[in-house]
Amino acid sequence: SVKFAGLSAYSSSKAALINLTELLAEEYKENGPSFNVLALGAVQTEMLEAAFPGLKAPVTAEQMGAYIADFALRGQQLYNGKLLQVGKSTP
Repeated sequence: SVKFAGLSAYSSSKAALINLTELLAEEYKENGPSFNVLALGAVQTEMLEAAFPGLKAPVTAEQMGAYIADFALRGQQLYNGKLLQVGKSTP
């Protein structure tokens, strides 16, 4: 993914979460819950506006929230231990 100056702590924590997700999926694969990571592209939020002034994302927070809620209920049917890119674009 694209790297941006000033976001090292944010990006590092995302990498750690991806690794933890893959490990948990392996540990619980026999009879536990599913674990997946949704790597969200650009979503129109206050954080995006602060990080990239003037950038207009193609997805609203409400649209992405609805997608995430649906995935939380149904995504484990087809995925476990996966990093899934979600979005129409990434800044």
